[in-house]
Amino acid sequence: MTNLSLTRELRDAAADAFELRAAPGKALAGMADQIARACHDMAVRFQRGGTLLAFGNGGPSTDAQHVSVEFVHPVIVGKRALPALSLVTDAATLMGVARRSGLDEVFSHQIGVLGSGDDIALGISSDGRCRNVLRGLEAAHDAGLLTVALLGGDGGPIAESGTVDHVLVVPADDPHVVKEVHVTAYHVLWELVHVFFEQPGLLDGGAGSQVPVGGIEGLYPFLYEGSTDLNAVLDDVARSTAQKAEEIVALRRHVASHETDRVAACAAALTAAFAGGGRLLAFGNGGSSSDAQEVAQSFLDPAHDDERPLPALCLTNDVAVVTALSNDVDFDVVFARQVRAFGRPGDMVVGLSTSGNSPNVVRAFEAARDIGMTTVGLAGNDGGQMAASDVIDYLFVVPSPSVHRIQEVQTTLYHVLRELTAHGLKA
Repeated sequence: MTNLSLTRELRDAAADAFELRAAPGKALAGMADQIARACHDMAVRFQRGGTLLAFGNGGPSTDAQHVSVEFVHPVIVGKRALPALSLVTDAATLMGVARRSGLDEVFSHQIGVLGSGDDIALGISSDGRCRNVLRGLEAAHDAGLLTVALLGGDGGPIAESGTVDHVLVVPADDPHVVKEVHVTAYHVLWELVHVFFEQPGLLDGGAGSQVPVGGIEGLYPFLYEGSTDLNAVLDDVARSTAQKAEEIVALRRHVASHETDRVAACAAALTAAFAGGGRLLAFGNGGSSSDAQEVAQSFLDPAHDDERPLPALCLTNDVAVVTALSNDVDFDVVFARQVRAFGRPGDMVVGLSTSGNSPNVVRAFEAARDIGMTTVGLAGNDGGQMAASDVIDYLFVVPSPSVHRIQEVQTTLYHVLRELTAHGLKA
């Protein structure tokens, strides 16, 4: 099959893949009431000084890390940092507990040691059948923690467990599609926890409530009218969640209508590179770092059994290398130095930045171009410095001012690229 005919075939597959996301995305609206009540209960726990503990396996483990970043390092300036930990980042503890007690206990062990009664346990599973996630939620429930589960499919045993206070199930079987809705769900959880946190009178009398300082009230303006009626605010929050579900579906469709041809061309280039023995290197900062980890994981450990594993590395995973380069040289080179170390002609890089202005991401693209690698960029808003650069072969810009909405569509973009590359390698 010629490259042109493959691109045409992938273009049709891309259009189908984007549209596949519409119905599950809209299903988030059906969870609006549950999300509203989960947000309020989480806000109450944070008000008491609780910590959010997030965990999952594979792709959901990168979600757990993204959740932690969202709460500790808020994307909207002026919002208070809320304590959150990802239970998947300590490889030494995970491996030690798994060796001694089995993989099923890696999260329950950490919750038993780190958790307290005012905390929140957030378990994430694409099918609801992860035994260690269930054991973690059970241990959390027994210790008095608030328990929340983001699930897919029919929810599996986790949804049937009586130990989960708030169960949110995405009615889809494709792990990529489930994850994309989960990303919107936990972004909305963050946004609305702050809405409740800043509404006087809604959290045990409002002790410690703050006056809104910007950002969130722009996303939810009608919620900042001073209401102290919890049920009325819950109703407003549910309606706003349904609106967010429609908004992200519309944004995905907008990107699909403008980018399908280029997505297909990019997937054809990735297909050719992998077929020629190339490797993929992914990188980004903050939430984009966890997304870069999922890019690499989705290629190396495919979600679908009929797809072959493909060589991919995430350049944010080795904390020793990242901190050494940051401390001894400069943070701007943490990815470029690794690209020069690992990259070869014929390899690929995928760099993510919601603003498009991350200097270390741009420097890495420049290094990749020098080597002769295929360069793929995911940015938001107007594309920033990435859009001004001439070293990115395929740049996809999500036209939104919201960091959250940008990341949600970027997740769809790299999933579709992964799926189309697998399709191309079978052609």
